[in-house]
Amino acid sequence: MTTKAKGDIAEEKGCHYLRARECRIIDRNVYNRFGEIDIIAIKGEVLHFVEVKSAQSYEQAVNNMSRTKLQKLHRTIQGYLQQKRLTLAYCLDLLIVVDEEIEWIENITL
Repeated sequence: MTTKAKGDIAEEKGCHYLRARECRIIDRNVYNRFGEIDIIAIKGEVLHFVEVKSAQSYEQAVNNMSRTKLQKLHRTIQGYLQQKRLTLAYCLDLLIVVDEEIEWIENITL
């Protein structure tokens, strides 16, 4: 199975997980000139920009989120908000998928 196929499966699991926690998925795999956002969801009045990381272990998945990746995601989010002219509160979240285990870490920062 390719890395992309594994990533697609992890993202699908992530969407199911978020929906079960009262999130409404509003977009997926959003690209702009700065990068890609895996999942954009809304819960209450807050937009959640969700980066999905999957690996053989929890530690590997977490270590795949680098400072450079976080900076790129922040630029991508700003581009999305400007393009859509949105002024909602938002946060950047990390969804770690290892096999059938999922952990949602909300509002991650540099």
